Amino acid sequence: MTLPPSRQTRKPGHWSDAYDCVTLSYDDRFLRRKMLTTVQAETFLVDLTHTISLDHGAAFELEDGRLIGVLAAEEELLEVTGNDLTRLAWHIGNRHTPCQIEPDRLLIQRDHVIRDMLGKIGASAREVVEPFTPEGGAYGHGRTHGHSH
Repeated sequence: MTLPPSRQTRKPGHWSDAYDCVTLSYDDRFLRRKMLTTVQAETFLVDLTHTISLDHGAAFELEDGRLIGVLAAEEELLEVTGNDLTRLAWHIGNRHTPCQIEPDRLLIQRDHVIRDMLGKIGASAREVVEPFTPEGGAYGHGRTHGHSH
């Protein structure tokens, strides 16, 4: 079944009572116009005015008012640990690599070049599969591209 289109979204914590959900990877949560399929196998068109980055827990609002919750999909990641996570996070950020920062670990998308670089500066990296919700950009909400102010 095809659902009505979505032309707007809701931020995490600003909605309740989802009709259904979609499970999207980090890359798939960056969109403007796309057909999506819900967990219950219904489709709907996302047709937003501009490209946005959605966080886990956001929702698409359908034209009829129903909400479709956004779930972060499990992805193939690297769990990075080491004695100086601040230094490791700096090196990851210096390469413009999305990074989920936690008190005792960092999560990044799998990349053998970054993994090798981190190993050379004392990090340990272990392959994991889990949802990925990296930090947003410093110049705006969610992902940012470029350095315009």
